[in-house]
Amino acid sequence: MDRLRAAIVAKKAELDRLRRQAPDALGNLEHAHDLELTYTSTAIEGNTLSAAETALVIEHGITIGGKPLKDHLEALDHFDALRYVRALARESAPLREADIRNLHRLVMQRSNPEIAGRYADQGRFVVTDRGRHAFPSPAEVPALMGDFATWLAAAPMSPETAFTAHRRLVDIHPFNDGNGRTARLLMNLILLRAGYPPVAVRPEDRPAYIGALQTAQAGGSAEAFDRLLYERLDVTLGEYLSASQTAKAAPGRQLKGRYRGAGPRYP
Repeated sequence: MDRLRAAIVAKKAELDRLRRQAPDALGNLEHAHDLELTYTSTAIEGNTLSAAETALVIEHGITIGGKPLKDHLEALDHFDALRYVRALARESAPLREADIRNLHRLVMQRSNPEIAGRYADQGRFVVTDRGRHAFPSPAEVPALMGDFATWLAAAPMSPETAFTAHRRLVDIHPFNDGNGRTARLLMNLILLRAGYPPVAVRPEDRPAYIGALQTAQAGGSAEAFDRLLYERLDVTLGEYLSASQTAKAAPGRQLKGRYRGAGPRYP
């Protein structure tokens, strides 16, 4: 893990250097990456839209025949929430409990507006390999979220904080639905504030991702969870570096042709 973290620090330093030379070079890649983040985060939760279909829904407002309306609304909601994340990442004020509730409100605003931005009013359970796991009761949620927000406001903006915040929010499970999407958005908000690109947890990562989360929830080590996300961050930094180097070699031409409108890179 130490070697992986060292590689990430080195790639981040190089990306910062390239960004200073061409501050607007990654705009098209970031758009494609946001489509990817929407596809992956909703797919992990059971959304049936493919990557290409997700891009069509968001970019062109196309309705995909044979796919549930809810899946279309989830994609639109998530993409709107990502735009909020990028706007909030540019601010310097400490993150607040209200910011987390606003993230959830945006994630659910079309697909389930009755619960958007509202804390849970029912029990939440998940079946794991170790049996049924119960999340904190609705009565406990406000105090737990207050403590979480106090910790978050004082925590340094770093990958470690991002991944810990993800786990802690999922542990509280403060909403009736949409907890995973909200936790991944919060994680990526913290990464952006720390100067890193956001990371996508891909559908093929789901078994390892869920298993690592469940291990941590059961009181085990969080090492597998952290390693998975550090590995995803390392790969994403490599993609951003490659795009930045391409832009430097041919400003305003190769990057635009390669990424604009390309959408997510999954079948």
